[in-house]
Amino acid sequence: MESIHDIQAIMKFLPHRYPFILIDRIVKLVPGEEIVALKNVTINEPYFQGHFPGTPIMPGVLIIEAMAQAGGVLTIVSMSKESIRQPVYFMGIDKARFRKPVVPGDQLIFKVSLLKLRSKAAKIAGTASVDGNLAAEAEFMASFGVDK
Repeated sequence: MESIHDIQAIMKFLPHRYPFILIDRIVKLVPGEEIVALKNVTINEPYFQGHFPGTPIMPGVLIIEAMAQAGGVLTIVSMSKESIRQPVYFMGIDKARFRKPVVPGDQLIFKVSLLKLRSKAAKIAGTASVDGNLAAEAEFMASFGVDK
């Protein structure tokens, strides 16, 4: 897939770093609408040491986190210029479902859509697929511009 944002550009949008940055490339980005991102799942991911030895499976919570990171980029590029420097925080998750295991060698494709964008919050929906087969899906809430 053609890349429109590589990992260096993604790190300009997100504060996450290794080992917790979980998207490798953005292949489509339409501000205010949708993003398509990917993650190449490799056996050298640190979580495979314990999840599970002999039968490595990507933890579902990390699939959801990767989907949320793609949604974070979408939210950031969809915000007003004044808000864009403010952090985006994961607030909630609904309708999370896991459909098939994700294993080393898989390429996860995340398709995330912006459902609502307000002045301080966003609602997004996403899917994670491998070879065109649905692996996971969820809806998320995110807030931004919140002081600690």
